[in-house]
Amino acid sequence: MKVARFQVEGEISFGVLDAAESGEGVDVVELTNDPIVAGYDTTGRRFKLEEVRLLAPVIPRSKVVCVGKNYADHIEEMKSLTGGETPAEPLLFLKPNTSVIGPGDTIVRPAISERVEHEGELALVIGAVAKDVAEEDAMKYVFGYTCANDVSARDLQIKDGQWTRGKGFDTFCPLGPVIETDPAFADARIMTRVNGELRQDGSTSQLIHSLARIVSYASQAFTLLPGDVILTGTPAGVGPLEAGDSVEVEIDGIGILRNPVRNAGD
Repeated sequence: MKVARFQVEGEISFGVLDAAESGEGVDVVELTNDPIVAGYDTTGRRFKLEEVRLLAPVIPRSKVVCVGKNYADHIEEMKSLTGGETPAEPLLFLKPNTSVIGPGDTIVRPAISERVEHEGELALVIGAVAKDVAEEDAMKYVFGYTCANDVSARDLQIKDGQWTRGKGFDTFCPLGPVIETDPAFADARIMTRVNGELRQDGSTSQLIHSLARIVSYASQAFTLLPGDVILTGTPAGVGPLEAGDSVEVEIDGIGILRNPVRNAGD
């Protein structure tokens, strides 16, 4: 099931994607509430997908947890900047929830950075309170999956020696276009394109630390709340974003997250 958060006629609602009643295209069936916390009761209203504006499918209530260095090929490409060691345990950092934007929203390059880069990733959306969960139970706490772009001010990340500022700017966590609640992600393809050019092409089968391991490990440090988001790492091919670019993150079974880029002040 694909869950959307959308705006239509000035109102923001949640919905699920369904085949159009006409037999052509896709409808959004409106839900009464946020399904992460309130289930799937519908209002009975349907809208054509092309008539609504899709928003970030979730606004994290407390945090976005991220995993660094979780693909061997990305570790290799970044070794001159961040070291070539493979972490024995998931390397965690946080993005503020103010960094989250949705499909079609603009990534803003801050004036104080000279190098902003894309990082296409699979994101997990937490669906239940999780604390100190066992790895074998961890995926029971996942509501669904979406595309993410861990936008990074690479020069500031390196300058600071830690990652909070360089990865935490407003607009630096695009999410969407929908949450897929029942995918098969053992070998999902992740692609990132800039202006139509393929930059990243990897698979979740290449993750160093599994999805279950990440959720369990993060829950040992933080109480994970419904609506929290976990970014699971990026494959090789990260690269610069310039004003005027259009960047897309596509994951099999979810869809395409597309965002334009501009400079601050433009």
